[in-house]
Amino acid sequence: MLSARLAEIVDALPLRPGLRVLEVGCGTGAAARAVAALIGDGHVLAIDRSRTVLEQAVRVSSTEIESGTLSYRCCAVEDFELHPGEPPYDLVFAVRVGALDGRHPESTEPALRRIVAATAPGARLFIDGGSPLVEFAL
Repeated sequence: MLSARLAEIVDALPLRPGLRVLEVGCGTGAAARAVAALIGDGHVLAIDRSRTVLEQAVRVSSTEIESGTLSYRCCAVEDFELHPGEPPYDLVFAVRVGALDGRHPESTEPALRRIVAATAPGARLFIDGGSPLVEFAL
């Protein structure tokens, strides 16, 4: 179940079938599961630096994981890299991620470099803090 705030954020994302979406700081995966349900044959990779919350996310996402629409990876955005042969992402979003929302400005530049390296030309980045999101140019 999505909170009202997360539902507003997911609704504001420009989602369409077939997109490859990267969620940074996914927590227990509620938004990632909602996005996976909206992108048809696309794929969501949800990352978080906390192994504990990812274990919870995996436990409640078996349907999406088995269908291939959702996967999880434990890493900080500042360390994120595509795996060999992994296609780039079309859309990135982050909710309450200190490296991207100004709370940890020393991490912003490394995080953005990693995001740019992992995205396709024309990819879009959305961060909470607007009404409800702010888009940042990549």
